[in-house]
Amino acid sequence: MKYRISTIALTVSALFIGGCTLIPSDSELPSKLTPPAKVTKIEVKPQSPKHEVSKQVIAAHSEKANQLFEDIYQENLMASPMAQTYMGIKQDYDKWDDITDLQAQKDHQKNINDLLRLRAIDPKLLDQQTLLSYTLFKNKLNAQINDFQWRFHNYPVNQMRGLHSQAVSFLINAHRMSDISDAYAYISRLHGLKQLMKDLSEALRIREEKGIMAPHFVYGYVINDSVNIIKGAPFTTGPDSPLFSDFKKKVAALDITQREKNELIDKASTALLKSVKPGYATLISYLREQQSRANHDDGAWKLPQGEKFYERALQKTTTTKMTAQEIHQLGLSEVARIHSEMRQIMHKVEYNGSMNEFFEFMRTDRQFYYDNTEQGRQTYLAKATDYIDQMRTRLDELFIVKPKAELVVKRVEAFREKSAGKAFYNRPAPDGSRPGIYYANLYDMNNMPKYQMEALAFHEGIPGHHMQLAISMELQNVPKFRKFGHYTAYSEGWGLYTELLPKEIGFYQDPYSDFGRLAMELWRACRLVVDTGIHQKQWSRERAIDYLVQNTPNPKGDVVKAIERYIVMPSQATAYKIGMIKIVSLREMAKKSLGNKFDIREFHDVILKNGPVPLDILEQQVKKYIKSKK
Repeated sequence: MKYRISTIALTVSALFIGGCTLIPSDSELPSKLTPPAKVTKIEVKPQSPKHEVSKQVIAAHSEKANQLFEDIYQENLMASPMAQTYMGIKQDYDKWDDITDLQAQKDHQKNINDLLRLRAIDPKLLDQQTLLSYTLFKNKLNAQINDFQWRFHNYPVNQMRGLHSQAVSFLINAHRMSDISDAYAYISRLHGLKQLMKDLSEALRIREEKGIMAPHFVYGYVINDSVNIIKGAPFTTGPDSPLFSDFKKKVAALDITQREKNELIDKASTALLKSVKPGYATLISYLREQQSRANHDDGAWKLPQGEKFYERALQKTTTTKMTAQEIHQLGLSEVARIHSEMRQIMHKVEYNGSMNEFFEFMRTDRQFYYDNTEQGRQTYLAKATDYIDQMRTRLDELFIVKPKAELVVKRVEAFREKSAGKAFYNRPAPDGSRPGIYYANLYDMNNMPKYQMEALAFHEGIPGHHMQLAISMELQNVPKFRKFGHYTAYSEGWGLYTELLPKEIGFYQDPYSDFGRLAMELWRACRLVVDTGIHQKQWSRERAIDYLVQNTPNPKGDVVKAIERYIVMPSQATAYKIGMIKIVSLREMAKKSLGNKFDIREFHDVILKNGPVPLDILEQQVKKYIKSKK
């Protein structure tokens, strides 16, 4: 079994520091890194100022640059079997990515080589769109090169993400089976899980050696998830295990003889018993060993050079230079503002009592929750779909370009729902073979209040993540690395902004639903406080939980799960509010500057038409739009 990997792949995000951002110029690179012997440095002769260069020369150089972007993107894509599968490509359909540090070092060297290749391009000879691509690509490479030093500062296995659960959901949701060769590729991947879990265990061992281990609470979740994967037939008695069930379902749909189907199922059963089971047994055994040595320290401060790492993580996540203290104070001020707006809704619904009493009422009154039954779950999914369908009918008022990809609402699969997040979105396949998916975690309906449904559907679906990610993927004349790029503050800022946007055109008619919208914005404001509290101010898990309980109406189970998420993903939670504030401020700037020339549809087009970008570049694009309208 061969394994390959790509630095572009978001598929194994648990093993890498997520997101890209602006970092120091590549002019710093020569003093830090020596180019490999095989690479010849290309001397670029000084060029004339851009206004003296012909359109033909600019077009030719722009074409050359875009071809380089495409070449590097394709090289990295074709080095990652998992990324290929997510993109609907079946070239290495029987393989997994290589997650070893040796491969990470090779990828690091390739990034250095690619940056040298980029230096053959003179940015003064590029058209505006290609110049933007050049800037983003250069910064992306610089980020990957300079952040190589932090590659171990993460928890490859945690309750939010990691290959222990991702590999299974990958096979179920991404590995399509249209013919018998796809079935054999699936079986090959089942066999490959033995080595993959061994490599994952090694990744944990390396980090422990360096003083990097997840907090104690993480282990119960990930051990439980891993045990669930090897529970059921053919491992034990009872219903089929998640992978065996998925394989049988996909084989049943193939146009082959029953004898061939039976042979495939037998081979899959063998792979599950001889490879999947021992692979997961190895991982579970090591996790249990680590659990006995894990402590209860929660923040990034506990890691080697933890303060410096967290500072860099905030820069990367927010694409700003805001310090932890500045972010903490912003969170406190936003919490106070939103509490004030909530009091107005309390007055509207004629609630007599304190805000904390109102929060407790919203947490516990049964009118705000569906039954914790299958019928209750189906009702939730149907209502969430209905909210999205209602929003579809209003899109022409807000957008010029709409996504072509379909969107479906699904519940998180049973094998991972106990530890998975509250809600999330998976982008569609580029070839249309897989729709965008809004996942709702319905494990405990008491953590999914009705009054938050509307805002949550808008955030994850339309006009939120599906709108942004599907449109980005469908952009024309934009390099693929931008179509499939990711800046957390941009994407999550957009998601939170699109919770507010529907209110401005008449949604949230129910005051409790509008309270739910505010509750979700409050949640993101509190994240600024607790994320910096945990990772910079050394708050305990319990103190952070108490802060959310006291300042939000969310159920206790929701609060605990959220704090545990922020602990294992330092800085990620700060992106939402900072990104939203930036988008709203840019919209107000455009409104003020353009007056009656302002068009909300054009503004949204400016935000979406370039794909994901850092917040400072987003501001540049809006200013260009304002100037062009004037």
